[in-house]
Amino acid sequence: MSTIVFLHAHPDDEASGSGATMRLAADAGHRVVCVFATNGDHGSAPTDLAEGETVVGRRRREAEASAQVLGIARVAWLGYADSGMHGWEQNAHETSFHGADTEEAAARLAAVLDEEGAEVVVGYDWHGGYGHPDHVKVHHVVHRAATLAAARPRVLEGTMNRDALRRQFVAAREAGMAPEDSDWDPDLPADDGNPLGTPEAELHWHVDGRPVLGAKRAALACHASQEDVGWMLQLPEEQFASVFGDEWFSEPGRAPGITDGLPFD
Repeated sequence: MSTIVFLHAHPDDEASGSGATMRLAADAGHRVVCVFATNGDHGSAPTDLAEGETVVGRRRREAEASAQVLGIARVAWLGYADSGMHGWEQNAHETSFHGADTEEAAARLAAVLDEEGAEVVVGYDWHGGYGHPDHVKVHHVVHRAATLAAARPRVLEGTMNRDALRRQFVAAREAGMAPEDSDWDPDLPADDGNPLGTPEAELHWHVDGRPVLGAKRAALACHASQEDVGWMLQLPEEQFASVFGDEWFSEPGRAPGITDGLPFD
């Protein structure tokens, strides 16, 4: 069995991005560790905060609850502030993850990798899937941390399958589930000017998360303070499976071709 460390940018990214893979890995006997780069303090502020309760405190508790659902053995925090979206003034905040020294952040992650004796570390693709500054930073920090860690873990990059997104949207439109005049297109520039995700030809691993989709939905529900989670949970079961049932990873240096199954077995 392996120890796998996931670095996610914010609380709730673990559930939406790799929740099924984490649950399946835990069920298979692997030790799953989730490290959060930021505390998500620029996410939505809940309207029901109790006196003395902070957004950071709420989001940490939500992350711990999600971890229980997903079978995560340990939750750790790098301690940086949420950088906000591309171009926000928070990008330049002195404690933002986006503005952090990559070497310092990588050393913090490498310390966790060494404590855990991790065989695998999982981050994001080169542009963080859609260009969020914190997601892009995750990519660089994971790759550097892998070279600093004593065990030299394998690096995987979580991403979206751009070609699958295109096929799904076309199918949804043909089924009358998307407006005919919608201009949504995964090939159009996203937050950083690049298309969404990664072309299918550059992917290496496909995880079918449908057997544990209930756990993924339940983990998302733990992040009730986040507005973005609301629309995800409102999707009917069939649509939820279509949007969130598949998780994709690339593995730098691996020969071309997609393998179905957990990348850790």
